Amino acid sequence: MATDIRQLIQGSIDTKQLILKDELLLNAIRKAAEVSVNAFGSGNKVLFCGNGGSAADAQHIAAELSGRFYTDRDPLYAEALHVNSSYMTAVANDYSYDVVYSRMIKGSGRKGDVLFAISTSGNSKNIILAVEEAKKQGMITIGMTGSSGGKMNDVCDIMLKVPSNDTPRIQESHILIGHIICQLIEETIFPK
Repeated sequence: MATDIRQLIQGSIDTKQLILKDELLLNAIRKAAEVSVNAFGSGNKVLFCGNGGSAADAQHIAAELSGRFYTDRDPLYAEALHVNSSYMTAVANDYSYDVVYSRMIKGSGRKGDVLFAISTSGNSKNIILAVEEAKKQGMITIGMTGSSGGKMNDVCDIMLKVPSNDTPRIQESHILIGHIICQLIEETIFPK
């Protein structure tokens, strides 16, 4: 094993240290939590989409909100858009994989809903099309990407750009940021 385990752990820590120093990102995280709280408070929903590991992250964060995070409380309407495999495979087959998320948003997205669009590169075509459709529906769009933000810079209302170009470090940080947002939402909506 050529790569030292300590070196890999240190790379993750270094990325998180950069997040700690990034005031723009910290403020964007706070803003993402606030718009989510406002959406839930208005009876709206929070949707998530991503591909591969980002789809897993989308599902993980949605589950923390719709189930529970720290406290036993009422569920919140949060959903990862890829969990219906019949829908995903039918639309990918009949139309194109590029439209699997935008088509779902066209059918279920409403003004005031929130979309978390997760793409480490910020350039995934189906994610960008989802954001564009969400904007047409009057949804608030939050991009979770790596340091460049890619094409999502031009289409998302709020950008959560992890200061890294290393996909595993970005994905680890997306879960950290997702957990922070879940905790802020839960503490605000369900104070102890």
